Amino acid sequence: MTEHPIEFAFPDIARWRDGNSGTPFVHVFDSGTAGPTVMLNALTHGNEVSGAIVVDALLADGFRPQRGTLILSFANVEAYFSFNRAHPFKSRMIDEDFNRVWSRLDGPGDTVELRRARALRPFVERADLLLDLHSMHDDCVPLMLAGPLDKGVALARRVGTPVDIIRDKGHPSGRRMRDYGGFGDPDSPKGALLIETGQHWRASSVAVAKDVTARFLAVSGIVKPADLPADWRQPAPPAQRVVQVTHAVATRNGKFRFNRRYDGQEIIARGGTVLGHDEETPITTPYDNCVLVMPSNHRVRAGVTILRMGHVV
Repeated sequence: MTEHPIEFAFPDIARWRDGNSGTPFVHVFDSGTAGPTVMLNALTHGNEVSGAIVVDALLADGFRPQRGTLILSFANVEAYFSFNRAHPFKSRMIDEDFNRVWSRLDGPGDTVELRRARALRPFVERADLLLDLHSMHDDCVPLMLAGPLDKGVALARRVGTPVDIIRDKGHPSGRRMRDYGGFGDPDSPKGALLIETGQHWRASSVAVAKDVTARFLAVSGIVKPADLPADWRQPAPPAQRVVQVTHAVATRNGKFRFNRRYDGQEIIARGGTVLGHDEETPITTPYDNCVLVMPSNHRVRAGVTILRMGHVV
């Protein structure tokens, strides 16, 4: 069993299997009026449920854009349907991480996640704006992962929440959907954001997902703010800050341990501070006033990123 309580009921997304796009679990709504194509994606990882609650609610309410086109998608549905409360973290994926395959879509391989990414690619390529809804293994404050480009940070500032915007390059193990195609091209007007709403099964994670989705849709211009559920918006933070990620630490053998628990977004005053050990190798802060981004306090597989480090810009 998990030490993290499950504070909400999981949605029955099987009712959305047929979709209206020719691809299971993908719905496309064209307003018939000129405007951008906006994609909201849930379940990039099968146990990240807050986004699924949001997309399920929009579909159930018959939500439609007033201009442009809205794409609503559930990504790794096979992983979602594999959820087992006795082993809840195993439903993150079936064969591999769906959010690391986007540089290999035209290469060899036939995993569940590659097949699903190939099926979703036409919709991702069609989108002008993408919001990818995620959550986190550990309790942590919400984070907006804006990518390495100025346009991602600018879009995150327009959305206006949460407090911390993380400017990062993604994972060396494979490209994220957020960075695919025009989203990762500095000369393209397309924009994408990845929101980490908080711990997977906290009710607060759902509140964050609803708030960010409402703000993102309003910023996109395909709806008016008044068209969105009135209770989805939360008060905006007084200010946002941007954290530039400079270092990503991956465990070589899966035996990394922190010296103490870090909840994320702590600022470590002194460079050279030992944070933990990857087996016998100490991991230290590279400079003064180092921000710890999404530390993994749980054991992970060899090669997985356990910590990012950055500074406020």
